[in-house]
Amino acid sequence: MLRQGFLPAAVCTTALTLASLGATTEEVPARAMLVVCAPGYPGNTADAQPTMDAFAAATAAASGLAPGRLGAVYHETAAAGLRRLQDPDAALAVVPLALQVQYGAELGLRPVLQAEPAGGGDEVWSLVARKGAVRRPQDLAAWEITGRPGYAPAFVRDALLGDWGRLPETARITFTDRPVSALRRADAGEKVAVLLDREQADALKGLPFGGNLEVVTRAHPLPAVLVCRVGNRLGEEEARAILDGLLALHRGPAGNDVLATMRLKRFQPLDRPALREILGDLPEAGHGR
Repeated sequence: MLRQGFLPAAVCTTALTLASLGATTEEVPARAMLVVCAPGYPGNTADAQPTMDAFAAATAAASGLAPGRLGAVYHETAAAGLRRLQDPDAALAVVPLALQVQYGAELGLRPVLQAEPAGGGDEVWSLVARKGAVRRPQDLAAWEITGRPGYAPAFVRDALLGDWGRLPETARITFTDRPVSALRRADAGEKVAVLLDREQADALKGLPFGGNLEVVTRAHPLPAVLVCRVGNRLGEEEARAILDGLLALHRGPAGNDVLATMRLKRFQPLDRPALREILGDLPEAGHGR
């Protein structure tokens, strides 16, 4: 069974209009929010709230903030997460790299840290299709390319598959949070190729029909999850305190426990060389390598 991590949904695959979601420079209200958005991962806002409360409390304690100053909320769809990020109290975002690539400029998201998944290392995405059906990008003309990052077509075309070659204009990129169903379609001969993360790709051979499928290409390793500031909604001193708190979170029992629940190992400085090709030169924020 292919599992999905990063917190316990369907996302509209049409373009989201973000003109009204620009970053604000106003100070946040008395409570600053960490908005965690993980499109296609399990769970929902209500079920994840106890974990989010523990995350906010542990981060606030590690940051030296007053109790109640920091809150956190989780959204499992891009649409809901993007709406929440326009609220004036949304000060920090914890999002997949795909969301940053697709919407970061319009939302004023500035990457400042990255998260290491529980399994360790960067994420590696694989494109899987029926054996012998796809040898080169041109073979995907009029095909559907689907997977968890499908809500971010620019990320799929450029960051994940750009090194392999240019996709045909007629290739459709769609979102799914049901990779096994998509793989069954590929096995049945439909013109569909499926993007799988490392954990899902490792489980491919365990599927009854896995032998009929093959990895067509693999993307180079990329950071999976970024922590971003939302505009200038935090003062520099407080922002630095929170980021330092996130970096130290795994060192304390409360923080380590909540990270394990979120299926993360720790927060760490940005790997700027790995991100530069995709995001360009990132402004120095005192947390990078």
